[in-house]
Amino acid sequence: MNFQLSASFEDAGRAVLNFLHQRLDFDLWMITRTEGDDWIVLQSEDHGYQVKPGQVFHWADSFCSHMVQGMAPRIAPCSDDIELYATAPIAKMVPIKAYIGFPLLRENGELFGTLCAIDPQPKPESIRQEQELIDLLSNLLSVILQNELQRTQYTRYFERLQVESLIDDVTQLYDRRAWDRLINAEEERSRRHGHPSAIYTIKMDNWQEINETQGKAASNALIKRATVALKKILHDHDILARLREDEIAILNITLDKAKADDFFHYIRQTLQHVDVKASIGYALRHPSTGLHHALAQAEKHVQTYQHSTQH
Repeated sequence: MNFQLSASFEDAGRAVLNFLHQRLDFDLWMITRTEGDDWIVLQSEDHGYQVKPGQVFHWADSFCSHMVQGMAPRIAPCSDDIELYATAPIAKMVPIKAYIGFPLLRENGELFGTLCAIDPQPKPESIRQEQELIDLLSNLLSVILQNELQRTQYTRYFERLQVESLIDDVTQLYDRRAWDRLINAEEERSRRHGHPSAIYTIKMDNWQEINETQGKAASNALIKRATVALKKILHDHDILARLREDEIAILNITLDKAKADDFFHYIRQTLQHVDVKASIGYALRHPSTGLHHALAQAEKHVQTYQHSTQH
């Protein structure tokens, strides 16, 4: 195994998984992230379970959920001997007879995810002797992850400097070219780190009518009014762009489902307050499909103010 603390989390993870598979011969090694009820596979070294990055499982069903609480051991050569593992729902879904799991931590000590392995056959008791090594590797991955997450805000700053000339003249928002470049960069980070995000599309309902009956100045004033209002409710790392003449989009980063629902209603209230009628749609990024699919889903499932809040 060859990696340095300066390596990316993805490269270091790949090296660790390959090394541990060769050393301990478990059929599946994974690096995962926990997010609410979800257990997201970020990387896998799979030789039999058909588990791929981007797959999402239920966190409470996993062995790892018990391991991180200290209720079950980090190394179980015969997992059937551990009641919590033997009765875990995931053990009924796939054959598991041996387990290894270690937490990956954020800088503040909170859980990010796990470095873990399963195998369909029991393993010799001697694998317990590897605990110190695996603990070291999980700690190194945690440090690399923490450093990478710390750099994210600066990375985003420089990405936005690179597209600062790609601005819509009317609203002074990012245009579609800037949006696409920034979304691609965020998607790459989301793929590596698994963080949640939501895309919102806001289509001015009467933009075309105003443009045809009152002129360009009036339709421009409408979308500028919406823009000014929306800017006030965004965080610094969110992205606001004009995708079409009558459509604005928002990428809101690190939102879970509950917060995404709340923000949807916040957008609606904000536009109502400035008398802008719009159809609004949103979708959460799913790890298996990504942000571009979320944008398509948001545009597909728009709703007007008068509709129910189902989407």
